[in-house]
Order: sequence, then C-alpha cells, then structure tokens
Amino acid sequence: MQKQCPECGDKIVGRIDKKFCSDACRNSFNNSVNKDSKNLIRNTNNRLRKNYRILEDLNPDQKTKTSRAKLIEKGFDFNYFTSIYTTKAGTIYYFVYDQGYLPLEGEFYALVKRES
Repeated sequence: MQKQCPECGDKIVGRIDKKFCSDACRNSFNNSVNKDSKNLIRNTNNRLRKNYRILEDLNPDQKTKTSRAKLIEKGFDFNYFTSIYTTKAGTIYYFVYDQGYLPLEGEFYALVKRES
C-alpha cells in the first residue's frame, strides 16, 4: 500500500516512516496547523510583544523610573499584561513576561525586570 502526502496527496517515496513527500509540503502543512486561527489571539500576542519591547527599551538597567506620558507616547497599552505580582506589603506589580511596572504617585512608573 502506497502512502500519500497529507498536504498535496502525492505518493511518498523513501523511508517507511516518512510522512510528507517533500520539505515544502511538510513546512506548508505545519504552518497551516500552527498558525493562530483567530485574529483575537494574533492581535493580543502582537500587543503583548509591543508592550514587552517598550518596557525592555525603557529599562536597559533592569530597574528605572519613567513617566506615563513616555509609555503612552511609545504606544504602550496598559490593558495588556501577562501577570500580576503582589508583594507581602500589598504593592502590585504588573508584568509582561519578565518585564514589569509599578504605578507610583504622580503619573510615574517604576520599571523592573524579574530575575529568573
């Protein structure tokens, strides 16, 4: 019995455990399976990625202070973050992966990087 390529339907020649007829078919199949199926997921990931890059750019020394205006000017969206960390003292840090920010008084933010 001849096996068929799940992407193009051509006959598969070669090793017995081979699943695709070519690298192009394998890549095409995997790209279609792994793509973000919904715009919501893709857009959320893009906003998280943008927020991360902004925090990383403004915080080269692992700990700094910046203004809300500067974050907004660069396009930061405060609605998108990956986790919240609350200290024992009740201070709330918002994190985008390992880059975090802490709201301070007077429209300022402390930027931090979480250590691994």
